[in-house]
Amino acid sequence: MRPLPQLTPWNQWFWTSGQDGKLRIQRCTKCDTYVHPPVPICPSCRSTASGPQVVSGQGTVVGYTVNEHQWLPGFEPPYAIAVVALDECAEVRLTTNIVGCLTEEVHVGQRVTVCFENVDDVWIPLFKPTGATDERDLLGPPSPPAPRLALAAKRFEHRSVISGVGRSASGRRLMVDPLSLAVDACLAAVSDAGLELADIDGLSTYPGPVGMGMSEGGVAAVEEALRLQPTWINGGMELPGQGGAIIAAMMAVACGLCRHVLCFRTVWESTFAALRLHGGGGRVTGQQQWSLPFGAASAANWIGMNANQYLHRYRADRELFGMIAVNARRNAALNPLAIYREPMTMDDYFAARPITSPFGLYDCDVPCDGSIAVVVSDASIAGDLPRPPVRCEAVGTQVAERISWDQGTLTHEPQVIGQAAHLWSRTDLRPKDVDLALLYDGFTFNCVSWLEALGFCEFGEAQPWLDGGRRIALDGELPLNTHGGQLSEGRLHGFGFVYEAVMQLRDQAGSRQVKDAHTAVVSTGGGVPSGVMLLQRAT
Repeated sequence: MRPLPQLTPWNQWFWTSGQDGKLRIQRCTKCDTYVHPPVPICPSCRSTASGPQVVSGQGTVVGYTVNEHQWLPGFEPPYAIAVVALDECAEVRLTTNIVGCLTEEVHVGQRVTVCFENVDDVWIPLFKPTGATDERDLLGPPSPPAPRLALAAKRFEHRSVISGVGRSASGRRLMVDPLSLAVDACLAAVSDAGLELADIDGLSTYPGPVGMGMSEGGVAAVEEALRLQPTWINGGMELPGQGGAIIAAMMAVACGLCRHVLCFRTVWESTFAALRLHGGGGRVTGQQQWSLPFGAASAANWIGMNANQYLHRYRADRELFGMIAVNARRNAALNPLAIYREPMTMDDYFAARPITSPFGLYDCDVPCDGSIAVVVSDASIAGDLPRPPVRCEAVGTQVAERISWDQGTLTHEPQVIGQAAHLWSRTDLRPKDVDLALLYDGFTFNCVSWLEALGFCEFGEAQPWLDGGRRIALDGELPLNTHGGQLSEGRLHGFGFVYEAVMQLRDQAGSRQVKDAHTAVVSTGGGVPSGVMLLQRAT
């Protein structure tokens, strides 16, 4: 019961290629560049002349995960998902399944050859082992890009402040209307800023009106509830992570479009699941056609393949990820709003049920219900606020890697290296100046990727750098995810990190307060695309 791709005039040649046992990949007829997934223009020479080219069907596993969790009806675990680099061009990769061997035999460097599974009118390209191994590094080491430099000395980030934050109740299966959660958070944030609803002249959100328990309905729903008549609105998924809604608000304020922007993010995934509101049926379209037919249904699968590549490349082990998870739970014990507060040891971490290798249950964040709102205001009102304002020193938003889960960065989480390099190009501050880090932890590996990309340690050096978790503890050199992160507080999907940063920089974090916290780095995204902010206590 594989989900099948929807055949169209522009993809049918790929999904029916296996009729004759041959794998075909798009190739530019002008410069001979191989391209996957298919696009209407060659990324190398910009020619629009291309066509399907038969390739050998030989390749090498460069990333993999053994999935143990049932994401899809009828797609029974365990099964091995892999990213295979083709012999003709290692930069052309297919997400696929490895068949014809035990799942525990799949490994980075495994040589494989294509075979096809025919389902209805689709030929699914799978790969089976040849028995050989290729020890070469087909990816190369991560290479931080040279970011585009700012065009002027003045930064838009400095023309606004975070004037208020608010949150609704949060928890598992609250069975509350998500719009009600959003309204509660919005009202709390406006009050926290010392404003009235009439003062709000902008609305900004992520991801807009999407389903699956991931939104309250977007700008339209909140505006209909609050009747604010804003002069500027913004909502969508293609932003620099969830925090992109806040970055956009900063730009709108800096440009004079509005004076006070209410930013909000609402999730109700656990209630959505409990109510069994999932739809179904139909064939797969868009980017998911390249992953869902192989059972790669979750970001856990996509990021798990990169995490295994990392462990192989740097000879690290799962204790690295366990340090992130145990630290998060230790901090959550001091956060009365966290969902999981009970103590967790490294033994507990290793004993948890597997999800998709190398991730177990405690490597994955916790779906929940809740809403968080942030007010971004013109910097000129900073002195009039009832609570200390928080300023943004710099943002990192540049897309310097391919926006892809399998065609671009495989050594780390995609879309962190470029954004991190961009951040440091917009400020004179450096990692040594950061007092605490709020780094997106949809999975433990996300945190590792951000720590290395941001330069707190070298690539591949996270495990010794963490020093058994001491370096990221509340009293360590770089306190990490002081609220418990999404791993223990709950998946408030990005905005929870911003809320915690504001609490820490205001000196309002209670028993988990970091002493003399002045500068916090905050990342959001969890994949493609992402963004990062450097926030400071305004002086």
